[in-house]
Formats: sequence, C-alpha cells, structure tokens
Amino acid sequence: MDEMEEELKCPVCGSFYREPIILPCSHNICLACARNILVQTPDAESPQSSRASGSGVSDYDYLDLDKMSLYSEADSGYGSYGGFVSAPTTPCQKSPNGVRVFPPTVPQPQQQHLLPHPGSLTPIPRNSCITCPQCHRSLILDDRGLRGFPKNRVLEGVVDRYQQSKAAALKCQLCEKSPKEATVMCEQCDVFYCDPCRLRCHPPRGPLAKHRLVPPAQGRISRRASPRKISTCTEHELENLSMYCVQCKMPVCYQCLEEGKHGTHEVKALGAMWKLHKGQLSQALNGLSDRATEAKEFLVQLKNMVQHIQENGVEFEACLVAQCDALIDALNRRKAQLLSQVNKEHEHKLKVVRDQISHCTVKLRQTTGLMEYCLEVIKENDPSGFLQISDALIRRVHMTESQWGKGTLTPRMTSDFDLTLDSGPLLQTIHQLDFVQMKVPAAPMLQLEECCTQNNSATLSWKQPPLSTITVEGYILELDDGNGGPFREVYVGTETICTVDGLHFNSTYKSRVKAFNASGVGQYSKTLIMQTSEIAWFTFDPASAHPDIIFSNDNLTVTCNSYDDRVVLGNTAFSRGVHYWEMTVDRYDNHPDPAFGIARSDVLKDVMLGKDDKAWAMYVDNNRSWFMHNNSHTNRTDGGITKGATIGVLLDFTRGIVIFLVNDEQQGPVAFEGLEGAYYPAISLNRNVQVTLHTGLPIPDFYTPGEADPTGSVC
Repeated sequence: MDEMEEELKCPVCGSFYREPIILPCSHNICLACARNILVQTPDAESPQSSRASGSGVSDYDYLDLDKMSLYSEADSGYGSYGGFVSAPTTPCQKSPNGVRVFPPTVPQPQQQHLLPHPGSLTPIPRNSCITCPQCHRSLILDDRGLRGFPKNRVLEGVVDRYQQSKAAALKCQLCEKSPKEATVMCEQCDVFYCDPCRLRCHPPRGPLAKHRLVPPAQGRISRRASPRKISTCTEHELENLSMYCVQCKMPVCYQCLEEGKHGTHEVKALGAMWKLHKGQLSQALNGLSDRATEAKEFLVQLKNMVQHIQENGVEFEACLVAQCDALIDALNRRKAQLLSQVNKEHEHKLKVVRDQISHCTVKLRQTTGLMEYCLEVIKENDPSGFLQISDALIRRVHMTESQWGKGTLTPRMTSDFDLTLDSGPLLQTIHQLDFVQMKVPAAPMLQLEECCTQNNSATLSWKQPPLSTITVEGYILELDDGNGGPFREVYVGTETICTVDGLHFNSTYKSRVKAFNASGVGQYSKTLIMQTSEIAWFTFDPASAHPDIIFSNDNLTVTCNSYDDRVVLGNTAFSRGVHYWEMTVDRYDNHPDPAFGIARSDVLKDVMLGKDDKAWAMYVDNNRSWFMHNNSHTNRTDGGITKGATIGVLLDFTRGIVIFLVNDEQQGPVAFEGLEGAYYPAISLNRNVQVTLHTGLPIPDFYTPGEADPTGSVC
C-alpha cells in the first residue's frame, strides 16, 4: 500500500488529491491547483491585452509559454478550444514536488472577461490556458472553464479509502474484552479477526476453507468502498451517463447522441464497456505483475551481487597482498644472495691484499738485512778477506734485486668492486605491474539447442557465461573415442562452433570444451553425450575421384568417359561396426568387368580396383567374378552381372572381413580377412558401365555378425 501513495499525490501541491479532475492527456490534478496554474491568453480582438498582462507575481516560477509545445486536436487528442498563444517571460522555479508548472497572470481589470466557476466565488478569466504539469501540454479553456474537465471520482474514492486505512489500527470484531489488533479479514464473512479468534471461529476447513482472507488494510478499503454513484454528463448536467463513445473514448448521455457531436459515432452500453475495460486492465496488470516479479527477483540478484562483490573484494585484496608479499620475499631473498656475493668478493680482495702485504713484508725484511750486512762488509779494511766474499755478495745482491722485478711492486687486487647491480629491467617490470588478467576463463556453456549429430558428424556450439568479463583467447574441444576411451583434442581455436567429421557410426561420444587465456586454462564445461547415426548414409566423392569420372544424381550415380578403368571412392570412411551398401548397374555394354570393394584413401585411381595393395575388390563380368588384392586374383566364382543387377558389399569390423553379394546372394566365400584401420567404399569402371549407389541399408537378414562356419562362408 505504501508504494501506491505516490500515485495518489497531486504533481503540483505534492499532497493527496482533493477534487481531482482529468485533463485530456489523462493526467490528474487538484481542482484548486488547476485554478492556480491557469494562464490568461491575449484576446484575439484585443492585441493590447497581451502587453498588459504578465506583470503579476506568483508563488510558482515557470517556463516561457512560447518555449513549450502546444498541440492541436490532430496530434494530441485535445479538443479545439481556441488558438494557442505565447505568454511573457517569467523566472523559473519548481512546484513543491519538483514539477514545473505555468503561473496565473494578472491582466488589467478593464481587459478581463470573467466566467463564474462552480464551487468557487472566484471567476475564471476568458481565454484562459492550462498546462499539464507532467507532460506540459496546453490548451485554451472554452466557456465552460474547468467544468469542461470530468472529475475523477474513482481516484477521489481511492484517496479517501487509503487515508481512512492509514488512520488507525483495525481491531478484531470477535474479542469479548479488550479487542486485539486484527490480522486478517474474511471477504466472504466481512469480519475482522485476530489470530486466536480466526483459529477458533474461522478454521481453514470445511466450507470456510474456500473463504479468502486478506490483510486488514486491504479489507478495510474494500469494505469501505463507497457505493457506485450515478455519473452525470458534463455538458447536460441533468442527464446520466449511460453510453460509451468508442471513437472519442468517453462516457456520454442520450442527449449527447441526439444533439451533440457523438450522434454519428459508434457507441456501446456503459456497463458492457466498463466490464470490458476492467478485463483489459486486469489482463494488462497480469503482464505488469510478471514484470514486477522479475524486477523483485532481479533486485534479489543485485543484492546478492553486492554481497558477492564484497566477499570477492576481500578475497581479491588478500590475494593481491599475498602476491605482493611474495614478490617482496623473493626480492629480499635475492637481496640476501647479492649481499652474500658482495661479502665473498670483499673477503677475497682483503685476503689477496693481506697475503701480498705479508709476502712483501718478509721479502723487504730480508732485503734490508742483506743491505745492512753488505754495508758492514764494505767497512772492513782487509782486502784479501773482502775479496773472498765479495763475488758471492754481489751475486746475492743482484739476485735479490731481480726478485723485486716487474710486477712485484704492483697490487694484485684493486680496491674497487667491479660489480654493478642491473636493477633497471626489474624497476621497469614493477612499474608495468598491473591487473591484466587475474583469473582463468570460466567454464563455457554448451548451447544444447545448436548441438546435433548428422550421419557420422557431430556439431557442437558453446558460449561464455553471460556475466563473465574475463578475456578468452581460445577454446579447446575434446571428444573421447566413442567407446568409453580417454578424451583427445579435436579442435583448438577462437570459434565457438565446430563440426567434427569422420566419427564412427552407431557410437556414443562424450564431448567437452574449455577456454584458455594468458593466465591459463579454465574448467571444463558439462559433458555432452552424442549418438552418431546407426546406419551409414554417404555418396561418391568428387574431390578424390579420377578426373574421368562423371557424376550425377547428387553424386549417387557415376560413369566414366574413358575406356580405361577409373576409381572413385565414397565420401565416408569406416573403421568400426558392421556396414552394408549396394550398387545397381544402370548400364552394362560390351561385357566390361567393373570392380567393387573397399580401399585406402591413397589408392591408385587410374587402374582397376585391386591392382595395388591399397584396395580389396571383386571384379565381375557377365559370366564370373574374382577377388583381387595387390594384383592377386583368387576365388573364381561363376555368376556374372547384367543391366539391372545389384552388387552388395558387407564390411564387418567385428570380424575384420568383407563379403560380396550379387542379386542378394553371397558371391563366393568370405573375400578378405584381417581388415583393420579406415576404409572407403570404392568402385572402378569404364565408359561401358554406369552404377547407382544405395546407402543407409540394414544388414542382410541372412548375416549374423561374428559367426562363420569353418569353410569361410557366412552362416
């Protein structure tokens, strides 16, 4: 109920409507407020009136009338009440509830043409203009003034009931002493109940179970609804409104139909239109109610998002702090390593210098001793004794001098540390540290309505979750082997739809997809199980055929324009299961010997099928047939073909064999065994033969896969 309060307030005064009237634009306004916002327009016969008006001062401030759009009867639905004019400029402010309105002007007394207004002693000036305070559409009033606007009695009644419902709390009508506050009202019983009295006097069982209980406020409004009043016509005040003009969309009386402008319009009974419009409003409210329900759910979702954002913000902040702390720890560890390296260099330099100091000190002491000894020897006056040792001393002096040779008096180590810390790249990296991508992509969503299988192909489509904002660089699609084996990658790229060809027939595949970006690979999507076709449908393949082959009938019929044998393959390979297809001979001239069978993709295309080791075939003429592989002919069998004959090929991978049929009868024993890998249906023919391919056929009734007698013929 509180949400409805804004609907019950006047856009001019901001209070509950008092005597509301309906403007032609369908907006409402208090009658007193309508009188307050009237603007007098200049009289068409008195040009001076416009210059004489506009000097009055009002409690409201407004836009210039010449700056707003004035609508004619054709474009706004307003009646033609007179010409539109402009008013003088006044300052601009707003009404108490924020809606801009237009003020009354006070023209000179000698130029006023006054009309009495019902219910008021204040006359209404002629040619007055009123502007809707909500949509700003304006019109000139006619001689009826504000009486020309219908009163909104429905709105007035709703306002009255709403104010009454807010006046005081409702009491239970069945409490004997000190009535408690009512909690419900029964619409059928028309009684207010508190909870104890409802359980005692109105139990939810029996006939009472069908009664509708509503909140007390709602019950009070419905209970106090005033009886329906009989409305009178605004133009013919003595006539009751009894009909509804469909073209003008307004209630009218019988006199309006006989004398007024509604005489030629389509009219309907007022009661019938009342019920019809109530139904339309109820139907429209159903749609609006659905939107309101969705809006409530959306608000719940947004409120949940607020909580999630707060939780994710705390988690993200903790993650950021942890990452920065990890970087700081790594930098501190590296700092310790570099300091250790500097300390080692420092100790090494000191050791080298100290060793050199020790060595030079010893050597200098020895040199000084020798020098002092030699000086004492020179002081001796004994020539013969001097000469006995002089040669030896001279050699020692020279030897000692030579020991102080080049490099001896040069420091073995510099005092500078030849180390420079290259921190520039690291500082640049730190400055470039930013939030590029902190998370891997979310799991993609498979679009089931676009995923399908056709024959032995599977098409998969996917998309990212709607609210995901993480950048995706590509996707990885994986399928298993169709037999419960491990998954393998079949597509890596940026597309969100992929068709995988060459799958096994009659197999169940599991598929899944994941997204990746620079941060890593995201989670897998849900696994989708897909079933390929049980029976193979295929055609001849123009892309791999010899150029002399001629195709028709949507690549189901082939012939050749050469007298030499040419090979054509089917467009589908088989490597698992049991498959059967047939070819009918449409043309057979001059007894040629076409060959039918299976082949690898790289089989020779310009020789008879079976001439090389890439094909396994049966070639047949009008009398007999042979099996041939790698140019080896075996198992001659009587019985040939003619025009209209049917040749069948049965390929069974469960046993690794192939057998041939002519006109629904097995032709010879099992033709080939030990077949493994992928094989294409194949045929070789020349210009004397034309055949048509038939696929999607069931296995012949006589054949049971996996069973054979010792002679090699199929049981």
